Amino acid sequence: MTTIRITVADQSITAQLADHPTGQDLASLLPLTLTIRDFNGVEKIAKLPRPLTMEGVPAGDDPDLNDIGYYAPSNDLVFCYGEVGYFNGIVRIGRLSDQDTRLIERQPDGAQITIEQA
Repeated sequence: MTTIRITVADQSITAQLADHPTGQDLASLLPLTLTIRDFNGVEKIAKLPRPLTMEGVPAGDDPDLNDIGYYAPSNDLVFCYGEVGYFNGIVRIGRLSDQDTRLIERQPDGAQITIEQA
C-alpha cells in the first residue's frame, strides 16, 4: 500500500492507496493539485488529468464512508462522505487512515486539494 497526504485549506490528512492497478496508476500521477466540487451531497469529486486503468479491478463497487474511489465514466477522483450506493464504473482505490472526510466535506466548490506521497 502507498501512503498519501491530502492537503486542503492548510490542513493535511493521510490515506492508504490500494495495491491494485488503479491505485498504483493514481500513485504514478502524484503529486497532483485538483479542484474539488460537491456531488449529490454525499461525495466530493475532482477531475483527474487522465483516465486511470481499470484493468484487473471489479466492474463496480459500493464505496463506504471515508473511501477514496475512482469513477471511470467521468474520470473523477471521489471522496465519499455519505452513502453512495453501488455504481458500475467505480472502484475503491483508497481509504482515509483513522480519520474521516469532514475536512474535505466542508470545502466549498472550487477548493484546491493537493495529493502527494507521504
